[in-house]
Amino acid sequence: MNKVDLFRSLHQGRLPGDPLVLPGPWDVVSARVFADAGFPALATPSAGVAASLGYADGATPVDEMFAAVARIARAVDVPVSADVEGGYGLAPKELVERLLAAGAVGCNLEDSEGGVLKEPRRHADWLAEVRSVAADSLFVNARVDTFEYGDKDPEQAIERAALYVAAGADCVYPIGAPADVLPLLRSGVQGPVNMFARLDGKGPSPTELGELGATRVTFGAGIQRWSALALQGMAGELRR
Repeated sequence: MNKVDLFRSLHQGRLPGDPLVLPGPWDVVSARVFADAGFPALATPSAGVAASLGYADGATPVDEMFAAVARIARAVDVPVSADVEGGYGLAPKELVERLLAAGAVGCNLEDSEGGVLKEPRRHADWLAEVRSVAADSLFVNARVDTFEYGDKDPEQAIERAALYVAAGADCVYPIGAPADVLPLLRSGVQGPVNMFARLDGKGPSPTELGELGATRVTFGAGIQRWSALALQGMAGELRR
């Protein structure tokens, strides 16, 4: 089984309470730590990669983002999916070619730009082009930004998700969706659902998100920020 088929299979047949947990490496060291810990796949966070390269979230030059993804993918044997934000204005063919050249098996693609939601049907058409070019060589996780930049209406999120799944998305990611609407989202979405988990103890655990209907769980740049706090504490001890 090749890496993309393995990655796709990891999303299938998940039992309630057992979502696919995908840590977000931001560099080679973190990727190797997660792979050595036994995680079967990884998913880079754009914000984490940006911070590691000295950029604000959303400001990473496209060449630097793909170079970082390539370094991470080369460093581990497990499948790596890449958060490539809104696609950096690349045509679907070039976007797919660059993802595959970097060694990614999948990608996150946002349906907003500059904090504004894209027109859903136009975005679905664009996703359909990505799917057509990629065929089965990429796992496409379509981010739904209704809860981030829209009116937070679950029905609108479900409508967008349906369009993206019909366009060929393998998974949808209603980022920022409250846990209490997850059962509604789950009932209205065909296919896998990605949910964001917090690491500060103020939200449901990955297991609890799985019980509510999440197929997979990611953390954005949360693990990197947590590690930075740990390093800050260590630096303080060294300073003393």
